[in-house]
Amino acid sequence: MIWQYKPTLLALSVILLSGCASNINPQERQQAPSNVPKQWQQQAASSVLQVDDEWLTQLNTPLLKKYVNQALKNNQQLLQTSYDVAITKQQLIASGADLWPSLDLSTRTSRSKDNRPVSYNNASSVSLNLNYEVDLWGKLSDSKREANLSYLAQKARFEQAKQQLVSDVVQGWFDVVSAQQLLDLYKRREENAKQNLDIIESGYRQGINEALDVYLARNELNNERSRIATQSASLSSAARLLERLLGEYPKGAISASNDLPVINTEIPLGIPSELITRKPALLASWYELLASDASLAYAHKQRFPSLNLTASLSDSTDRVSDLFSPSSLAWSLLGSISAPIFEGGRLQANEEIARLNTQKQEQQYLQTLYDAFGDVENAISQQQSLKAQYTSTLEAQKNALAAEQLSFEQYQSGLVTYTTVLDAQGRSFDAQSSLIQIKNQLIANRINLHVALGGDFEKPSSDLKSNNDEN
Repeated sequence: MIWQYKPTLLALSVILLSGCASNINPQERQQAPSNVPKQWQQQAASSVLQVDDEWLTQLNTPLLKKYVNQALKNNQQLLQTSYDVAITKQQLIASGADLWPSLDLSTRTSRSKDNRPVSYNNASSVSLNLNYEVDLWGKLSDSKREANLSYLAQKARFEQAKQQLVSDVVQGWFDVVSAQQLLDLYKRREENAKQNLDIIESGYRQGINEALDVYLARNELNNERSRIATQSASLSSAARLLERLLGEYPKGAISASNDLPVINTEIPLGIPSELITRKPALLASWYELLASDASLAYAHKQRFPSLNLTASLSDSTDRVSDLFSPSSLAWSLLGSISAPIFEGGRLQANEEIARLNTQKQEQQYLQTLYDAFGDVENAISQQQSLKAQYTSTLEAQKNALAAEQLSFEQYQSGLVTYTTVLDAQGRSFDAQSSLIQIKNQLIANRINLHVALGGDFEKPSSDLKSNNDEN
């Protein structure tokens, strides 16, 4: 009579399991939090356009494309991340195999001796076993789904690593250019200080200048030579850093002669909510959250019965040649249900751990999301600040160069002291070096803004986009 209730009990179990599903809908697309503004702070109306891709071409530096391709091919850290993608792909295949039956073949051959009376016995056996766990509650599907989402997260992390590497290579190149320009500036300053010293020493010998002016001019020349030595080391360090990004030995041999470009075009910023689906780092965090949710579902379903089917085909005989004889083959088919009764709270604790990990991952996703918003907002503010600094410093350089030339002419005419000349030269030097540094900072911040917005250096990966659409 009890068999009449089994279908009802099974249906009730399915209803209970569906009611215990986790809170996150796996088909849910990423949604922006309710407090995210409709546009970025300090954003001009003209910049509310779709974020540009292929930002590398805007720099108009063909040599950079060569370096970027070399880095993408040889950078050791990026290659490690690519192997992580390959590993998670194999883990996905291994997880999916649990949904299929397993078939094992085993053979055995033995020979024994009996001394009472003396006799020899031969025995051979072969068995073919089939095992299959029915995915009754979708537990195995949840395990495969977790592995699939982990694979998608790793692919997104690899995409983000690529964009960051390209950003680092471009910034590294312009750091070398900036360091070379500063070194050239210091060398020009050294030559100028040497010429000033020759003029002052000549005037001193003629009784026009004082000894103090000679000492000050010599001190200035030595200061310039010290700066050259320091800047030469900085240039070598920047070159070595770039070479390591390219996957090369750090020889410090990369040289640069290009000028630092000043790009005046505005960057289309899009709207904050678009960042969620554009930036690979956010996609990776979202996939990790969904994977954690799938892990929670798997841990919950571990507490319910498992249905296993086993089939075997076997034969045993004293001669190998008689194996698989139709008259001696044996077969069996077995269905078994196993259910945990007492585990000392282990399964419940594992489910609670999975639930806490899901909640933790949710907070980590929100932290990653708001950090990404903060990176964009900071880059926008920094861009506006650097533009204002560049305009002011450019004007200051013009005035400082004119003041430097005028002060030396007035010194030769006896109108000012040499201290005034040194002060004017120092201001001129500061303005010229600051201008080089600000131009480099403008480029670096522009690149950081592109990366923060999720803008790709080339056409976005269609594979990554399709993965996002599927989930």
